[in-house]
Amino acid sequence: MTSLGPLGDLFHKLNNHLGIVLVNAELIEAKCPDPGTRTRAADVVQAAVGALDAVKAIQRQLPTDLLDADGSSKN
Repeated sequence: MTSLGPLGDLFHKLNNHLGIVLVNAELIEAKCPDPGTRTRAADVVQAAVGALDAVKAIQRQLPTDLLDADGSSKN
């Protein structure tokens, strides 16, 4: 695996932040006794999963040399 360039690092950071949002929203959804709050937490879960999917889709659309610091492929 090659090292990630600046854009790859940003995607990595974004995924980390979205993961934190996702985990906490899932906890609220699972543990909160209030139905309204659970519904809102479920909306946040869906949005975070959608955002994670969008990050992956963007990464697939970008040329490899924008993600790799040395311009080589990840194969």
